[in-house]
Amino acid sequence: MNKQILLQCDNLCKSYNEGGIHTDVLHNISFIVHLHDMIAVTGSSGSGKSTLLHLLGGLDMPTKGDIRFKGRSMKMMSSTEKAILRNRDLGFVYQFHHLLQDFNALENVSIPLLIAKCSTIFAKARSMEVLTLLGLEKRATYRPSQLSGGERQRVAIARALVNNPQLVLADEPTGNLDVCNTNSIIHLLSQINKTHGTAFLIVTHDLYLASRLHRIVKMQDGCIIDQDMLVGRG
Repeated sequence: MNKQILLQCDNLCKSYNEGGIHTDVLHNISFIVHLHDMIAVTGSSGSGKSTLLHLLGGLDMPTKGDIRFKGRSMKMMSSTEKAILRNRDLGFVYQFHHLLQDFNALENVSIPLLIAKCSTIFAKARSMEVLTLLGLEKRATYRPSQLSGGERQRVAIARALVNNPQLVLADEPTGNLDVCNTNSIIHLLSQINKTHGTAFLIVTHDLYLASRLHRIVKMQDGCIIDQDMLVGRG
């Protein structure tokens, strides 16, 4: 049975012109993300990984090529439609947690739901549900300064998952964590993928993390140079 295509990018190119200097960042990037996929994007610094992630999240536009989410071209979406897509269907996790320091864990996780005009009662209940899923129910009233590094990153992951997105885009989610917390995050993401079917596209330098996913997309100098399928991992 054919797997359902969630996101497809075709011949993506991205270049910048600043101060009269032309810089090509991405060259003819093409690949597919299916429902339930867990994909690592690897490559050295400057290979275009983070730029690609910004394009896939609708945060920037390609110079050439197209991105389709569930068959619909992002080129045809208005700014409002892309914002709705990011809020409802996509989740974002970064190397730094970007939690609001004056808000506790529950309030930080609730933010995407409140932006989506959900009721405060529903937002709190759903946020607590996700925090519990991530083993953080006893930290719900803690502010970021009261949490460990691993706990802060799990709160950031909870915030990305609270709207039940079909795809999570993560940029170095374990980059600031020690080995123990890295292993915990890898296990957590794998369980969420298996239990809820959430797809993950993860930019990482961590080859161990990459090896635990389903596929590795290798980038170099703005190009995809290889795509490895990893069977039986997770």
